[in-house]
Amino acid sequence: MKPKEVEAMVSAMLDEIAEGTDIEIVDVMYEKEGGHWYLRVYIDCPDGVSIDDCTYINETLGRKLDDLDPIPHRYVLEVSSSGEKPLRGESDYFRFRGRRIRVNTYMPINGKKSLEGKLLGLVDDVVQLEIDGEIIDIPMNKVSHARLVVEI
Repeated sequence: MKPKEVEAMVSAMLDEIAEGTDIEIVDVMYEKEGGHWYLRVYIDCPDGVSIDDCTYINETLGRKLDDLDPIPHRYVLEVSSSGEKPLRGESDYFRFRGRRIRVNTYMPINGKKSLEGKLLGLVDDVVQLEIDGEIIDIPMNKVSHARLVVEI
């Protein structure tokens, strides 16, 4: 099974598991790192993610996956808060509008390759950040990666 197929299957399972709770499934990632496979589930809740929320998703999903056994090799299941979640698609730039993000670029923007600020949105394939009251435009084709920043 290909990684995207695993992610789609697990996302469907998680939709059922989270139904009737205040847990939002933010993202599912199935990837290989250092020779090991990881199934990562990122969640969010209106009042913040608790250890009980993570435990509930981990145990319930883990039981379903053990029963069905759809993944033919070993993997590590991780469930956590969306925290410093990577922004992977256009919808993330809309969903997380108003939140702090860090954007790394392939080439300097205003003399920097790493910028952190309030996400204003995505307009015509340009990420708009507010940094110290100034609006900075970053073309998507210049973004190497972007992440939410945990605000304390």
